[in-house]
Amino acid sequence: MKKLMAANWKMYKTAGEARTTAASLAALTADTLPDDREVVIFPQFTALSPVADALRHAAGYSVGGQDVYPAAEGAYTGEISPGMLMDCGCAWVLTGHSERRHVIGESDELVGAKTAFSINAGLKVVLCIGETIEEREAGRLGEVLKRQLDTGLAGVKGDAVPAAIAVAYEPVWAIGTGKVAGPPEIVEAHALVRQLLVARYGQPGNAIRILYGGSVKPENAREIIALDNVDGVLVGGASLQADSFSRIILA
Repeated sequence: MKKLMAANWKMYKTAGEARTTAASLAALTADTLPDDREVVIFPQFTALSPVADALRHAAGYSVGGQDVYPAAEGAYTGEISPGMLMDCGCAWVLTGHSERRHVIGESDELVGAKTAFSINAGLKVVLCIGETIEEREAGRLGEVLKRQLDTGLAGVKGDAVPAAIAVAYEPVWAIGTGKVAGPPEIVEAHALVRQLLVARYGQPGNAIRILYGGSVKPENAREIIALDNVDGVLVGGASLQADSFSRIILA
């Protein structure tokens, strides 16, 4: 199973800046990308085509959209369809990111609709789940993860996994705060996610990659990736610079 090293560039970079960063990243890892690593970059929509073009000949790299709408087309102002993402060179899409849930207000049901529709349309999905600090302190970790997985994967059939889905555990309290869940907390949460995936899909659930996201940096990436049931990382701020993210990729 290849480790999936994912970069979420959020609402940063012009198209030109994104192209330059992607090209620099590919150059930094051209001769050193391990066989057991796969990299996906999630730039903002305006930079999808430039980044895809910059990575066209970079082995092991692919591009994804940060969001999607569960329809092929229609009167959905400001939204983007799976087909439009693929037309820009995307192979992946993020669904359920904590900022979409807690800043934009997306429901579990909408996240599930986006996930299933995207997979059926031909995209691979990184489904993000995670608890707030209030939920963790109330002992609701298992409840929250189960609810988000059950709803997020409600329309994803067993024959679509594990090739089409990865799950990113991102504790909301560790996103962009500089705080990182300690190894025991990460291992506990990822073990719960694995149990839920196996309960849902049987043996194929063991092959679904589980990523950790939450203030991942070059200094802690190696330790995090080495933990049980950690099959990659979803990186925010530390992925915005090619040098920083290349060090994470190669950790």
